[in-house]
Amino acid sequence: MSTTRKYAGLALVAALGVGTLSACGDGGTKDKPSAGASDAPKSKTVTLVSHDSFNVSDAVLKEFEQQSGYTVKKLKSGDAGAALNQEILTKGSPRGDVFFGVDNTLLSRALDNGIFTPYEAKGLAEVKPEFVLDKEHRVTPIDSGDICVNYDKKYFADKKIAPPQTLDDLIKPEYKDLLVTENAATSSPGLGFLLASVGKYGEDGWKDYWTKLKANGVEVVDGWEQAYNERFSGSAGGKKAKGDRPLVVSYASSPPVEVLYGEPKPAEAPTGVSTGTCFRQIEFAGLLKGAKNEEGGRALLDFLISKKFQEDMPLNMFVNPVVKNAALPELFTKHGVVIEKPENVAPETIAKNREQWVKAWSSLAVK
Repeated sequence: MSTTRKYAGLALVAALGVGTLSACGDGGTKDKPSAGASDAPKSKTVTLVSHDSFNVSDAVLKEFEQQSGYTVKKLKSGDAGAALNQEILTKGSPRGDVFFGVDNTLLSRALDNGIFTPYEAKGLAEVKPEFVLDKEHRVTPIDSGDICVNYDKKYFADKKIAPPQTLDDLIKPEYKDLLVTENAATSSPGLGFLLASVGKYGEDGWKDYWTKLKANGVEVVDGWEQAYNERFSGSAGGKKAKGDRPLVVSYASSPPVEVLYGEPKPAEAPTGVSTGTCFRQIEFAGLLKGAKNEEGGRALLDFLISKKFQEDMPLNMFVNPVVKNAALPELFTKHGVVIEKPENVAPETIAKNREQWVKAWSSLAVK
């Protein structure tokens, strides 16, 4: 599976101030340190293991380091699936202290393999309850993002056709040969779009839906970069590549990105979001079992759900905060959309069925 987001190369280096951190010390955890830990010299380095799309400004980390006394070492490890695989293989002797990037499509796999030490992060009470999927606090919710069909506003205006808004719309004749999506076996948004159909039509109905979508001319490509920046007619990259598909599976945050990097900067986003086609991803971080610096790991987890970090995060990774009182930047509120009712599938259901769903999907959609 690819990384949760493909916007890493677009991330801003945005400075932010960090509030007073009280995350040092034992962080309020009920867990006892491992035997002998009190006698060992305390490490001043805390290592964050993540997928390649994790981005945070140098100013953010520098402020955290100054406030906490820890130096953060970042260890990026490929896409989300590959990074998680490495932590499972090194269970008990992890490469770092905190792992960031496991999402709800892979969560049960991580928890079943027991790679995390429970820790209830300071500030967790401010996280919206719907994002707290692990009541044992082995992982802490950090961000959310919605995988949705995006549309080229100009195309539909010129054709005088209303853009599709729901999954049902996409199988209608007026949208034949217009949609491009990513391969669910190789791409996170591709898998998310498959899961949106499972959430909408159920385990007994999603295959019939994809049979109809295939008959209506859906195009499947390997990943987000090819779909969005080559085949989609509405993106800046797609225009340059002469893409001819006005519908693409991407993210609800894609229209603000088009405004941010537009040359010249448009007054309005050139793309829109089909709000009834979405699947919600939630990303988590956790304290790795056997971490050499548990204390520093707890401090880092506390920081990741601090209000100021959460408010700056959208302009670094183009995701939404999970903290109740965190405000979105104007770029998101003006040019983005709020997805009120995304499709969801329980992590344990995904874990149980993901492999067979992807295999069945491949036989239907990739021929």
